[in-house]
Amino acid sequence: MTTLEIKAIVESLRVYCKRYPSQNKAATSLGVSKATISQILSGNHELISAEMWRGIAAKIGYKGGREWNIVQTSVYSELYKLLYDAQQDSGVSAITGDAGCGKSETSKRYAAENKRVYRLECSEYWNRKTFMLELLEIMGINAANLTVNEMMNQVVENLKSEQSPLIILDEADKLSDQVLYFFITLYNKLEDCCGIVLLATNFLDKRLKRGVANKIKGYNEIYSRVGRKTIPLDGNTAENFADICQANGLTDDNTIKEIIDDSEGDLRRIKKTTRASIKRTRENGKESA
Repeated sequence: MTTLEIKAIVESLRVYCKRYPSQNKAATSLGVSKATISQILSGNHELISAEMWRGIAAKIGYKGGREWNIVQTSVYSELYKLLYDAQQDSGVSAITGDAGCGKSETSKRYAAENKRVYRLECSEYWNRKTFMLELLEIMGINAANLTVNEMMNQVVENLKSEQSPLIILDEADKLSDQVLYFFITLYNKLEDCCGIVLLATNFLDKRLKRGVANKIKGYNEIYSRVGRKTIPLDGNTAENFADICQANGLTDDNTIKEIIDDSEGDLRRIKKTTRASIKRTRENGKESA
């Protein structure tokens, strides 16, 4: 770790901690001690290992030299407003968009810029206990030795004590039925006290409708609680894609057009090919120098 990298991580950590009501909760959310956070922020870095620096950097979203400039695309603007409205109104909804349209990056940015926002990136291997542990950790609550029932009570108690909290379940379509049923419990216990957003691809819409049609346990209740519809994001434009390329260092119009034509509207593809193009340009420049 260079001195400049450490300085950048410290500043990013300082911003991260401001999202939480206490430094202790911020530390718990990162899986480290309050003492470690205090040492880092106060400049006492002698006992902080390289592994600790890298672990904290990853959890707070610091990427070092791999930073990528986020552009306010059509999806970004639409989703950011939907998340803001859900938080302010304690609203509950399911929002869907194509893979690679920028849902996850937008929700990460929203969580980073707003207090009392708890974003989970869901996984298909989670069981009920794993889900609750992940939620409690991001909330900054120590769940050691708690039962699932006790964990749920902790979540509800803490969220009810906060002003306009928001839970974002990104990639919610990956959750198993048993974990997805927890959404019903969260809604029932937190109605009008906490916003909840299920964020996913259109598969979630199909899954919910199929579950309701086939009368699968819990699906009618879930569908009812999101208003019996999902909210589809409109999608990005070619102008949005060009803006992304330009914001990240590409200036050649022909190269940008080739990247957009090759992308199929997937921002991950645009990111990959833009970086590859910039790398080739730099290498060619070195060879000709």
